[in-house]
Amino acid sequence: MRSVWTTSEKPLFVQAPLEDVSDSVFRQMLLRIGPPDIFFTEFTNVDGLVSEGSFQVGHRLDSTPGETPLIAQIWGSDEQHYYEAAKYIASTGRFAGIDINMGCPQKDVVKKGLCSALINDHERAARIIATTQKGAKDLPVSVKTRIGFREIQTEEWIGFLLSQNLAALTIHLRTVREMSKVPAHWDEMLKVVDLRDRIAPDTIIIGNGDITTRAQALRLVSDYGCDGVMIGRGMMKYLPIFSTDDAWWADVSYRIPYLIDHVKLFRATWEGKKPFDHVKKYIRMYLYDVPSAADMRLRLMETESYEELLSEIEKIPLLSSRT
Repeated sequence: MRSVWTTSEKPLFVQAPLEDVSDSVFRQMLLRIGPPDIFFTEFTNVDGLVSEGSFQVGHRLDSTPGETPLIAQIWGSDEQHYYEAAKYIASTGRFAGIDINMGCPQKDVVKKGLCSALINDHERAARIIATTQKGAKDLPVSVKTRIGFREIQTEEWIGFLLSQNLAALTIHLRTVREMSKVPAHWDEMLKVVDLRDRIAPDTIIIGNGDITTRAQALRLVSDYGCDGVMIGRGMMKYLPIFSTDDAWWADVSYRIPYLIDHVKLFRATWEGKKPFDHVKKYIRMYLYDVPSAADMRLRLMETESYEELLSEIEKIPLLSSRT
């Protein structure tokens, strides 16, 4: 089936879904700084989405017309809710696909048998995929997962997923137990690609884990044969990681106006809906590699209002050095 996964130029550079980070405001800023080939929403809980209190999670699917192509990532408990959520997402006409989270290692989620816990429950995972595909109709359904739960289970788990008629499969190359505490096992990608070629040649394979530069991503694709990469933590440390023209980022004075715009857009979008302190998590992304920026970041983090935060940002000496 033709989809955004098959029609986009390879290799694919995909923005990772990040809890309370990759909202519409963040994606709009990426559009300006350096957009990926494919955007992802935040994790959206299907149980909340189809409930009477859907407004509490529905904002996770908010987007503007420029944030395309956009994949809605979902997770949850009730299998029927996957169908209803997929049907709703498809009906909006705003999404290029639906991705099922089967990789989140958060302990309270795993204890409920959700997300990465599905690695140990193939039958339930298959039912969730099938009911999501039914609700999604013509939208491609993909899965993001890991290579195992306690131990590496590439052949067993990834082989199983490749038999589920998925449009794409994104693989974080660590186990659930490993979290992000050890280097990603990129050597396992050779097994994944071999399995794909034998079981589901049309499924797009995306690798994830420890990617810090665009050049490194291109080497990994070349060395291991996947169709692209998904970047999360590397993106947070270097916002223009998807761009082929990122030399300007080295001049910090060019970043400050983007930080100001990010704060203003966050306020215009979320004031009264999200706590003010939520905007502060983005400060480090703009000043991550700035020498001697610790004191500067501390002053910004201690602010208590949008007015105070913007005032402190505008005092940063580097802003006046922009030419």
